[in-house]
Amino acid sequence: MYWILFISIALISWLVSYSLERKFKRYQQVLLPLTGHDIAVRMLRENGIDDVQVTCIPGQLTDHYNPATKTVNLSEAVYQGANIAAAAVAAHECGHALQHATAYAPLRMRSALVPVVAFASNWVMWILLIGMLVINTFPHLMLFGIILFAMTTLFSFITLPVEVNASQRAVAWLRSTGITDNHTTEMASDALRSAAYTYVVAALSSLATLIYYILIFLGGNRR
Repeated sequence: MYWILFISIALISWLVSYSLERKFKRYQQVLLPLTGHDIAVRMLRENGIDDVQVTCIPGQLTDHYNPATKTVNLSEAVYQGANIAAAAVAAHECGHALQHATAYAPLRMRSALVPVVAFASNWVMWILLIGMLVINTFPHLMLFGIILFAMTTLFSFITLPVEVNASQRAVAWLRSTGITDNHTTEMASDALRSAAYTYVVAALSSLATLIYYILIFLGGNRR
């Protein structure tokens, strides 16, 4: 039963990624007079944020806001692109900067979990694997692994409102400034909505995997 669930989630994840790629390629053809860099700088300044820098980084879909260094890091395609897709992504990342500046609660919660998730991502699979092998003699090891994995699952679900709120801030600002009209605003919203679906799938996948490990643990303890 669980293999069917995992395969289904993997298929949905592929479909979401495929749809996202197609939409971004389509919206990259809808040109704007401002680049992603221009959008980011303007959005930050108009919201009174003067201590955040906008940088260009290599890679594709590597765009992110780093609260530790206070930098909005945009991929080359977004940084240099003058189109709806670039504008949506740049404004979205600036939305995270606005969250940081206003102490948005879900972002603070996610940031607090980062050290735990960083540790878990390096060790949790090894702990769970060894825990399954010694579950009859030392069940506490697998239980520890499950707790660590639960932290990563919690992180995935806390990420959802953080991403949705950043997109809402982005779309509202693009519309209010007149950078996008009704038609292109809907395009930006559609692009960011598609991106948000990837986080939903990731959270559900993490939850399904967590339940799978819990069932293994409970089954092992009954022996």
